[in-house]
Amino acid sequence: MKDQLEALVLQMYRSNILYAEGVREFKKRFILTVLEENKGNQCRAARELGMHRNTLSRTINELRIDVRQLREGEKRPPRSARPVSLDKKNAIR
Repeated sequence: MKDQLEALVLQMYRSNILYAEGVREFKKRFILTVLEENKGNQCRAARELGMHRNTLSRTINELRIDVRQLREGEKRPPRSARPVSLDKKNAIR
């Protein structure tokens, strides 16, 4: 992995990519990958990244990452539409 990173850095340097631009793109790709792995769940992603949830949220806004695309299709149905399991029904009584 170290060799691949060194090759990428050399390629970026030779392409005249500025340091700030390279860091921004790396940060964006890294965070996006962790968010994708966690299906857009920012709490879990922040935990895996070792940062506070608010810091991740602020960074997502700064990098203009659209988290909504990562969450599509993952929404839970409203409680009224969810089936009630027998265990929960019996536990209430």
